[in-house]
Order: sequence, then C-alpha cells, then structure tokens
Amino acid sequence: MLSILGRPLIGLRGSAGPFSKALVAMADALAKIPDVEIDPEGTFKYILVRVKVKDGDVHKDIVRGTKSAEYHNHIFEKVNPAMEALGMECKCLGGGKIEHNNQDKKLRVFGESTAFGKADHSVSVEKLKSTFSDYEITWSDDKK
Repeated sequence: MLSILGRPLIGLRGSAGPFSKALVAMADALAKIPDVEIDPEGTFKYILVRVKVKDGDVHKDIVRGTKSAEYHNHIFEKVNPAMEALGMECKCLGGGKIEHNNQDKKLRVFGESTAFGKADHSVSVEKLKSTFSDYEITWSDDKK
C-alpha cells in the first residue's frame, strides 16, 4: 500500500484528499516524460538522468543524447530546466556515447563522461530497448 507520512492513500484516484490528488498528478506527469530521446543517426554523447517528483520519492530514469552537445553537461543544461518546468528535479547519473545506426537498426552504448562519470550502460540499454524494440542493442565499458 502506498503511504505518505504513515497515512495510507486509500483509492489514489478516489477521495483521499487534495494531497494524494497532487501526488497522482505528479506521478502521471512523470509517466508522460519519454524514457528516451536521442538523435536518429550517428555517434553522440548521452546522459542517464534520474527525474524525480519534487519533494517526493517517485522517480524514473531517462536517456538523452544528441550530436549537438559538445560536452555531456550541455545535454543536462537543456534537460534540467525542461524537467523543472514540469515540477521535477533531475540528477545526472552519468554519461557515455551512443552509436546509432538507423539503417542497420543497431545501437551501441559505450564510454563515459568526464564531468558526470560513466553511466550504468546496462540501465541505459534497458531504456533504449523499450523504445527501440526491433534494434540490436549492445554496450561495453570500452572508451572507444
């Protein structure tokens, strides 16, 4: 049973009061954030980000990557304000690179971020699989 401050939230969508309705609204907003947003082709930097409801424990991990980012923190500098506008908090869990071959339907995750450290590529791959279910997706701890 879900509870806040030791009080059960009976019927989350029912009449458990305004606090639980706000909690459900935030959880719904979190669920609407895409798990993955990456460039459609090429090799580029990516970050694994934990998005959390402000002042709450509900969270999810998302993958963001783009060729337009010279450094990993450039990706975070775009993601963080967008999530804050939705009432969320962000923490970068690490980064790396993604090689996206759209034609062959292959993704390769590797490397690390100098600023944020190495992301848990196995977690990133699971997120990628949810979006690119028909792709061959691999990862390694190699830097190249």
